[in-house]
Amino acid sequence: MEKQPMSKKELRRRRRRKVLIMKLLLLAGMILILGVAIFFLTRQIRGKQDEKDPVESQMTDQEEADGEEKEDGKEEGKEPEKETGKEDSGETEDDKKAGPVSDKQNAIAEADRLAASYDYDAAVERLNQVPGGENDSEIQGKISSYQTQKASCVPVNINEVTHVFYHSLVVDPELGFAGDDALSAGFKQWMTTVEEFNRITQAMYDNGYVLVRLRDLVIETKDENGNSHFVPNSELKLPPGKKAFVMSMDDLSYYHSYDGKGIATKMVLDDQGMPVCEYIQRDGSTVVGAYDHVPLLDAFIEAHPDASYKGAKGMIALTGYNGVLGYRTDIAYKTRENLTPDQQAWLDAHPDFDWDKEVAEATKVADAMKEDGWEFASHTWGHVHIGDVSLERLQTDTTNWRSYVEPIVGPTDTIIFAHGQDLADWHDYAPDNAKFQYLKSQGYNYFCNVDSSQYFLQIRDNYVRQGRRNLDGYRLWNDVHGEKNRTSDLFDATQILDERRTDVPAL
Repeated sequence: MEKQPMSKKELRRRRRRKVLIMKLLLLAGMILILGVAIFFLTRQIRGKQDEKDPVESQMTDQEEADGEEKEDGKEEGKEPEKETGKEDSGETEDDKKAGPVSDKQNAIAEADRLAASYDYDAAVERLNQVPGGENDSEIQGKISSYQTQKASCVPVNINEVTHVFYHSLVVDPELGFAGDDALSAGFKQWMTTVEEFNRITQAMYDNGYVLVRLRDLVIETKDENGNSHFVPNSELKLPPGKKAFVMSMDDLSYYHSYDGKGIATKMVLDDQGMPVCEYIQRDGSTVVGAYDHVPLLDAFIEAHPDASYKGAKGMIALTGYNGVLGYRTDIAYKTRENLTPDQQAWLDAHPDFDWDKEVAEATKVADAMKEDGWEFASHTWGHVHIGDVSLERLQTDTTNWRSYVEPIVGPTDTIIFAHGQDLADWHDYAPDNAKFQYLKSQGYNYFCNVDSSQYFLQIRDNYVRQGRRNLDGYRLWNDVHGEKNRTSDLFDATQILDERRTDVPAL
């Protein structure tokens, strides 16, 4: 039944009640408040236009029911607490409605990100966890879309997966490339600048490259004796036009010799527990941020989830003689025996050094990096020439790595050889290769050398071997200024080379 227009007093009373209601609705969240505010604003305007009770104007289904209750009890003397109670009851129902919607939208956002990284099965599984999703048209539409995307993917040609690698990045080339000594020459040859790394990452992404793990290339099974066996992974699939590649980083130990050369000094964790870098600026002040591969690539993949297959990151090859990740964790720092001059100088400069705390901190950082998707490999403890050293020296070196690096970064089945050497030439590892048999006995199944060719991959029953391409100053400079370009399949080197490079000495 239509009511007579209300008095100004009644309108003022109603407005005060609306203010109280809106304050209570603040507790339900900003989204709910926005909706209620719009509703009341609309009701006021239309109430003035139609000269009707605002409660009767433009109600939703739930408000219609609430309005019927209000019509029966809104005498002038009604206590505010009782009216508030009715509104609370309505708010609870709204919360029940908004809760599942919010959960659903979160699930869709998570599933979209999984699908963007080509993990379509995980995306479908996430949406199947939404209560009532089997009857939700939006959920089912998403699932159908993911299944269509998965069906359109094609197998990766495993034999055409390239593997690129870097050393630590130069933040300040004016420091890194300064001087005419052997170390400065080495920096110009081996190191890539932050700017070059970022340009390469963007260019390869633009050219359709997708980062995968080395172990994504194979399917590994174990027999009854625990021995690993490998076959190519025919189920590694990407959308048409996408190209898989593997990435690794050498020597992320931040050696003493790098001090003052415009390189980050260690890996640390930020306030959110994510791995970032500590860097000492020219004025001696210490800053924390994205000063090397790990946080730079993390940020890029966060912004471009389709740059990585199922969250793949890089593999970090570590030595141990100066510690790992910038932490002085080798046993020599604890025993103070057989120290090199730079190790002794560092200890002298840090009289409060506590080896156990250093190891604990390094372990915490390594754990966070693994949780973030990064993997670790041996680079030999002493950065040895694997092809030149004796078997006895290799055994001692491996024992050192197992004793002082593995407890920090965890066990690994991958060894990335230093200096670009290998256990043999390009032929298969022979059964009588004593070094190969020793490393196999130590649990190594994946072996990586340095090979400037576009592809080099051996998948054998008992091991996997891949060549790596150096994306360093030497390669970039010669691709621009030399006679042969070896990276044209990846990017245009003329658009990558840092303008601050003036020359690169011959190797």
